Amino acid sequence: MPLETARPQTRLASELALPPPFTAIRLREVGDALAHAISVAPEKGAGTLVYVGRFDLAEFAVVLEPDEPLLKARRAFYAGMAALADALAAHAQPETSIVIDWPASILVNGGLVGGGRLAWPEGTREIDTPDWLVFAGMIRTVSMTGAEPGLNPLVTALEEEGFTDLMSTHIVESFARHFMVAIDAWQESGFRIVAKSYIERLPREQGIRRDIDDNGDLLIRRMGKADVTRRKFLPQISEPAWFDPHARGPRT
Repeated sequence: MPLETARPQTRLASELALPPPFTAIRLREVGDALAHAISVAPEKGAGTLVYVGRFDLAEFAVVLEPDEPLLKARRAFYAGMAALADALAAHAQPETSIVIDWPASILVNGGLVGGGRLAWPEGTREIDTPDWLVFAGMIRTVSMTGAEPGLNPLVTALEEEGFTDLMSTHIVESFARHFMVAIDAWQESGFRIVAKSYIERLPREQGIRRDIDDNGDLLIRRMGKADVTRRKFLPQISEPAWFDPHARGPRT
């Protein structure tokens, strides 16, 4: 198995309806889901899902326990991103465009709404199996800038794109369900199923074939050419382009 998420079930926080084996930890609005999940990962273990009670952001982080070396285990990021995009698609209006800008940004109708991050224990070597991984997601549900909607077409919020009745908790719940589907598919059929689901969310380009290497790099092949272009994965998730570390949220 590439990932193991089985844990004895405990009672979930009342705000979320999550599938087993998830257990929820709710933080107040000033909380940091990723930082908290990292701090509790060694004790709480796989399936722990930390989320922040905010209305303008869907912010969460989930703890995983891989059984592969870190080099390969980081591919769990792709499962998380595919699940997050599928969660939004499940609540979107017809014809809504939901695209992943490789590797970590999510665009709705061409505007940035958020993305994913990944953490692992400091000092873990590429050949070592990490004690835990944390996948974190953040999606802007309501714009708090005060700017006129549509003024910056490269940035948006779900409310501006027709997700008028969608609450942050709904996104987290939907992510959990889609993530379990992705992990089950990975365990049953191998990572290629996850890679296919993720790649289908990338912008379409004619004459291009894309694959994900064992170390997470994106491989790009052009029709009729033998050359392979490699885009390095690790630098991109270490400092994801969508995240503003000063504002601690999606870039505006």
